[in-house]
Amino acid sequence: MSDYIFMLENHLSTDQSRVVEVVQTAAAQSNVNVFLTGGAMRDMLAGFRIRDLDFVIEGNPAKVAKAVAEALDARVVHDDEQRKAVGLVLPSGVTLQIAMSAQLKGARAGAKPPPGPATIQEDLRGRDFTCNAIALSLTRASRGLLLDPMNGLADIERRELRLTSPYGLYDDPSRLLRLVRFQVRLGFAIEERTRMQVANAREAGVEKQIPAKALGEELQRIGLEDAPAEILRQLEEAGLLTLFSPALAGPKLNWQGLAKLEKIVRLFPDEPRARAARLGTFLYALTEKLAPRDKQALIKLVDLPKAELDRWHKLEAAARKVETALRAPRVRKASQVYFLLNKAEPDEVLFLLYHSAYKPVQERIRNYFQKYVPAVQEITPEEWAAAESKQTARRSAEKLREEVIANRLDRRVPKPVPPGPTDPPPPPAPVIEMASIRRGR
Repeated sequence: MSDYIFMLENHLSTDQSRVVEVVQTAAAQSNVNVFLTGGAMRDMLAGFRIRDLDFVIEGNPAKVAKAVAEALDARVVHDDEQRKAVGLVLPSGVTLQIAMSAQLKGARAGAKPPPGPATIQEDLRGRDFTCNAIALSLTRASRGLLLDPMNGLADIERRELRLTSPYGLYDDPSRLLRLVRFQVRLGFAIEERTRMQVANAREAGVEKQIPAKALGEELQRIGLEDAPAEILRQLEEAGLLTLFSPALAGPKLNWQGLAKLEKIVRLFPDEPRARAARLGTFLYALTEKLAPRDKQALIKLVDLPKAELDRWHKLEAAARKVETALRAPRVRKASQVYFLLNKAEPDEVLFLLYHSAYKPVQERIRNYFQKYVPAVQEITPEEWAAAESKQTARRSAEKLREEVIANRLDRRVPKPVPPGPTDPPPPPAPVIEMASIRRGR
């Protein structure tokens, strides 16, 4: 096993490891070469947690993607026939993309050029930044081989962001936005020559050529970051924030709300499903001070997917139902709060933490994350096994599980019982005279 495969295995979650295993098998059965690329490699080599898995196939990825979707019960979230790229999401929230190794060239500024089949080396040379232009072979014959044609590993070690090409910002101006996002997230500096290329591209006004779809995609990615307010602040300083909407300026920028949201998301576990739940509340906070017409103008400018728009617009009403349930008089026990919030959608819970004006609701949600969830996680495998051994036809495994959780969350340490009126008083302690002690009695 190569050092890079060992490093990869140590950075993957259980679900992500399963994805890598299934993709390798599907690619071998289709007799195509497969590589792990992009952000997954950058994060692994920089020592960050891997968020998304990007695979590149030398050939058509459709067959591999179909096999992976069936094996993992994954849902297709996008299928770009032109670019030969398929995005999948697992029930656990793990996301992955399987794409064709492609070379992009020959397009006007602002429009991504049509891809053509290419080798993995050509694919990597055409990427945005050198830190994203690294691949790890997962093909059986060369498994563990690191491919780094743009010397991205050295840039990661120097903690620098460097464009792979002097024409990269002209080929895809949305990289201007991505550069700021990566700078904040990774804490990397922008390499000096890249700074000059940014200045030249801005002087040419390439940012005006960013398509609405690219703006929407970037806004969604910002909303899922740990520090969206800082990214937006950097974009404002660079004069790029108003690309999303001219209304996002001055007093209409809800910095206080965005800062509040950043603190709240720290309560949530850093796992795919919880991270994906951030978007609706982020969009709400971002546009909270905008007039309705300004919100509509933003929606038109950024071209958000219909599913995301619908969820954003329905989020407040859905969260209000959870709020009502949490305020119900019958909800008194910790286990009742746990089961209620455990069944709620994560974005509804996040929205309530941000928006609810009821202090008891806020306290119950915080107790859920800070006390109840950790308490349930402490239940040992032996305790679960003991509960399963009591399963009968009338008591399902789910019912038994709920009983174990309720017993753990609702139990109380018994207080000492004071003696009752009929209880005999305790006998008096014997009195020992000090004189007797001195005489040695």
